[in-house]
Amino acid sequence: MNVSQRVLVTGAAGFIGQHLVRRLLEDGAQVWAGIAPAEAPERVAQLPADVRQISFDVRDTDAVRSAVADVDPQIVFHLAAVGVTDTGVDPQLALIVNAGGAVNVLAALRGRDVKRVVLAGTCHEYGARETSEGLDPLNAYAASKIAAWAFGRAFWRVHGLPVVTARLFQVYGPGQPAHVLIPAAIRAAMDGRDFPMTQGDQARDFVYVADVVDGLIAAALASDLDGHSIDLGMGVPHTVRHVVERIWALTEASGKIQAGVLPYRAGAVMSLIANADRTTRLTGWCAQLGLDDGLRAMVRYLSLIEGDGVDGRT
Repeated sequence: MNVSQRVLVTGAAGFIGQHLVRRLLEDGAQVWAGIAPAEAPERVAQLPADVRQISFDVRDTDAVRSAVADVDPQIVFHLAAVGVTDTGVDPQLALIVNAGGAVNVLAALRGRDVKRVVLAGTCHEYGARETSEGLDPLNAYAASKIAAWAFGRAFWRVHGLPVVTARLFQVYGPGQPAHVLIPAAIRAAMDGRDFPMTQGDQARDFVYVADVVDGLIAAALASDLDGHSIDLGMGVPHTVRHVVERIWALTEASGKIQAGVLPYRAGAVMSLIANADRTTRLTGWCAQLGLDDGLRAMVRYLSLIEGDGVDGRT
């Protein structure tokens, strides 16, 4: 899939952003990596040497407007956010960065010749799917992402801005923060440690980061998608307990899986599964790498590096 255009990626130094930037460069795009001024230097250093870096805070309206004017992008991937792996993120901070930052990006793009704006959403916007709209946030992060989606819809309806929201499901892969489920469990398994976790009955849609990058690019290039929201997931449920058990089997771990030692997070949603068939109909994209192959890839990757910190909740 060729993207030979000017592309701006906010949140480019993050887990998914780094993978997306590398893929876009491989596909021939001219890529500007939007980096927060306070971003950790070690994360910035992991970006490809040939990517153009541009520093701005998405909370700063003038800085966002200036960055957009400098880049004059044809495609924008807005990934910058707080609270992705912290359900306890401060609600005010989530509102300012996730919703306010999206508004600043959308406003700066208004009236420009941009072909597609892809907003990165989250499966947690669905919550328990109890509302008529299918959105039911159970934490500040999810609520702020719903607000960003709503502003994206408004800018599409009122100003004709070609906005698409891609809701990401349980993304995993190389470079993921060490404390989240899959890298934490793999490290414990490889170290021979016990792994404390919840009972693990939560059903999640685990999707490998390379597939998610393909999905984001598909969202940017698909025709007749303006104003839509799509799910980026496999459409296949796996319980958290099953995933940890597969890791134990693949690594022949000697430690014990301590299921039930940790309580579920407050307001935990027990099932979050993507509508993958709809996404395929709209974009032609579907995830390719199954869970076992993805876990094997993660085991190979993590065997080469060191890390610590575990959290068997999700």
